[in-house]
Amino acid sequence: MFSVVEFLAQLFVLLLGIGFIAVAVFYVIDRSQTKHAVRRNFPVIGRFRYWFEHMGEFFRQYFFAMDREEMPFNRAERSWVYRAAKGVDNTIAFGSTRDLKPRGTVIFVNCPYPTLERDAVETSPVTIGPHCGNPYTTASLFNISGMSYGAVSRPAVLALSNGARMAGVWMNTGEGGLSPWHLEGGADLVFQIGTAKYGVRDDLGVLSEQHLAEIAAHDKVKMFEVKLSQGAKPGKGGILPGGKVTGEIAGIRNIAAGQDSISPNRHPDIDSEQELLDFIETVRGVTGKPVGFKTVIGAYGWIDRLCQEVKVRGEQSAPDFITVDSADGGTGAAPMSLMDYMGLPIKESLPLVVDILTRHGLRDRIKVIASGKLITPGEVAWALCAGADFVASARGYMFALGCIQALQCNKNTCPTGITTHDKSLQRGLDPVDKAERVQRYAQGMCKEVGVIAHSCGVPEPRRLKRFHCRIVQQDGRSVPLDELYPDCRPELVYQRGQSQ
Repeated sequence: MFSVVEFLAQLFVLLLGIGFIAVAVFYVIDRSQTKHAVRRNFPVIGRFRYWFEHMGEFFRQYFFAMDREEMPFNRAERSWVYRAAKGVDNTIAFGSTRDLKPRGTVIFVNCPYPTLERDAVETSPVTIGPHCGNPYTTASLFNISGMSYGAVSRPAVLALSNGARMAGVWMNTGEGGLSPWHLEGGADLVFQIGTAKYGVRDDLGVLSEQHLAEIAAHDKVKMFEVKLSQGAKPGKGGILPGGKVTGEIAGIRNIAAGQDSISPNRHPDIDSEQELLDFIETVRGVTGKPVGFKTVIGAYGWIDRLCQEVKVRGEQSAPDFITVDSADGGTGAAPMSLMDYMGLPIKESLPLVVDILTRHGLRDRIKVIASGKLITPGEVAWALCAGADFVASARGYMFALGCIQALQCNKNTCPTGITTHDKSLQRGLDPVDKAERVQRYAQGMCKEVGVIAHSCGVPEPRRLKRFHCRIVQQDGRSVPLDELYPDCRPELVYQRGQSQ
């Protein structure tokens, strides 16, 4: 009988032989191929370059990037969300690592006599769509932005919907239609109508008023959002790779399973401000619920023309809300040329839109939702200072679910189970536990934004104004936001009105 030592020795020799043969095969392949110069010049060894390049995406955030260096979200931002979602202590010691000198840095102006806790009030309710049969009144401040079922997984949708319900915030369905998992969680829902009309389209891809009425019949569907464009890919429709288009998702979207789901780059039936208002009025007439639109601001003269058309038709014809998305918004799949270069960031576009609405006397009629990379209390408080009524985030809530920024959203290989339909990977995402994290993140955000508001001397976040916020300039000095964007000051609005 062989001894254990002899067996292991023979096994080692066998494995060594197999390894030698494999190296020889790869050597021949690499030497003879002509597509990769590195592998041709350095056979076998050159293959490690691609492995190191791939693994670098994961190791950089742990070993090499500083706390506030990494993109699109740095470790300090992600850590705040993780701690808030887990409900653990979110205080820090010794001093901030945030550099206050770079141009564009946001600084809030504290009041010498801040609001006492006993004087603080709950977030005030806001009514959207006063001319609708079923207006929507909510006190929610920080809501879940559009993530479609398909782009994110079933357990992720369940966790988000349940968490939103428990926190008292709304959840946007994204352009993929209404799934049973949106409804099962019981959250207030904003149904997004994308350019492909998923969920409300007929067999030809045209808006179906019958399907629209069926969606509106769900009590939990509170509003409808017409998606004109999205921050990460303005001018490009939604992209869901065929590997993520399961039979169930295909049924909800009324498309073929297993094939890439690519939406048109705009609504074929909306080609002007007049047609946009007509479309909004159609949806509002069928559903009886508030209707607005989501857009990335680039050119902005059309917002002026839209407001002028509203004044011709009457205030009731106005969109009930506008969601302003940022050029640095996120998505599961988009061309780099659009993600890197197209559209205005929220720091510029949000004040601009608010000012245009104010100049036309429509600021109270049309509510403003800010979206795009606003995941921490300082960023949300800035948006409220700039004039937003609400803030919506997708990636912030993804971090609350456990996202580790693996950058694999488009590959169906998400290691946390959030953006994959691989059952073995979804198994790691417990909808019950993650729903509680979503709830804690939303509540923690509102609490911390309230802390900023009270320090500024106002009793609740929606009373923050532009003079509460300063922006650092090139010379290192800060300037009040209301000096950079003065159009919202009542005296200037009055003067403009007198001169026009």
